[in-house]
Amino acid sequence: MRASIGGVLGPSKIRIGVMPGPWPEGGAASALLWRLGDLCERTAIDSLWLSDRLLAPTLEPLTAIAAVAARTRRLKFGTAVLVLPFRSPVVAAKALATLDVISEGRIFPAVGVGLDQRREWEAAGVPPGSRGARTDEAIEVIRRLWTEDEVTYKGSYFTLDRVRLSPRPVQTPPPLWVGGTTEVALRRAGRLSDGWLASLIAPEAFGRAVERIRTYAREAGRAIEPDHFGTIIPFVLAASPAEGWRAAEPYLPRDRADEATLRAATAVGPAEAVAAVIERYVARGGTKFVLRPAGPPGPMLDQLARLADEVIPAFHAR
Repeated sequence: MRASIGGVLGPSKIRIGVMPGPWPEGGAASALLWRLGDLCERTAIDSLWLSDRLLAPTLEPLTAIAAVAARTRRLKFGTAVLVLPFRSPVVAAKALATLDVISEGRIFPAVGVGLDQRREWEAAGVPPGSRGARTDEAIEVIRRLWTEDEVTYKGSYFTLDRVRLSPRPVQTPPPLWVGGTTEVALRRAGRLSDGWLASLIAPEAFGRAVERIRTYAREAGRAIEPDHFGTIIPFVLAASPAEGWRAAEPYLPRDRADEATLRAATAVGPAEAVAAVIERYVARGGTKFVLRPAGPPGPMLDQLARLADEVIPAFHAR
C-alpha cells in the first residue's frame, strides 16, 4: 500500500509491533536478539522495530534486522527511525533494498533527521545544521533508486551520474515512512513520505498532527493512505496503574518531553489500561503502533510476551 495521487484509499488495519530497550554488552546481546526474534515470530506481534543511535547501548539496526530476518519467515521489520544524514542515500538505498530482498519484502523503514545530540553528529562527521535538507534530498534519491532504471541527480548535497541500483527491492517500492513531530517533520511527511511514525506525543496532539500531514500532502498533490499513521508507545503491564508507574518512572525520557506528554503517551497497568491508551490514538487516526517496554530491562521479554497474549490479539482481530 502506498501514498498516491487522489483521495482516501483502502481499509484501515490496526497492527502492533514492538521495540526493545537498551541492550546488554557482549554475548548477552546476541542471546537477547535471538530470543526476542523468536518470541516475535511465534506470537501475535506484527513487527520488530530497532532504533538508530550511534552512541547509545543499542545494536546497529540494519545489521541486526538482517540477522533476525534470516531466522524468521513471517515477522516484519522497521527502523524507528533510521537517521538518514548519517549515511549516503545510495548506501542507505542499497542496504534497505538488500534487506527487502533477503526478507522477501518484510522491510518497512521509517526515516528521520535524528535527535539533537551534538556528540552523535560530531562522531558521525555530519554538520547537524544541514540534517533536514540532507534528509529531504536523501528521501528523493532513495525512492528514485528503488523505482528507476538509472538515476542522474544534482542536489545541494548529493550528485549521482547514471547510477543503477541492483538488485532492486522486492516491494515496488518499500513504503518509506518519516518520523518526527516538529512542524518541519510534519511537512516532510506530507510532501515526501508514505506514512508517519511519531514518538512521545499525546493522543490529542497526535490527531492534530495527522490532520496537518494530510493538509501538507494535499498541497503537494498527494494522499497518504489512512492506515499509514502510527506512534511509539512506552508501556508497562502491571497489576495496577500505580505499580506500572513505579516501574516506568526511572526509564521515562524526561529530556525529550514534558511530564504531561509523558503521562499521556505512556501506557501502564493491566491489559485493559494499556489497550485504553492505544484506543485514544486509534480514535485520532492511528492504526500502526510500536510498543516499547518502559520498565527495567530484566522483564523485557516477559512484558512483550504478555503484550502479545493479553493486548495485541483484540486489535489485530478488527
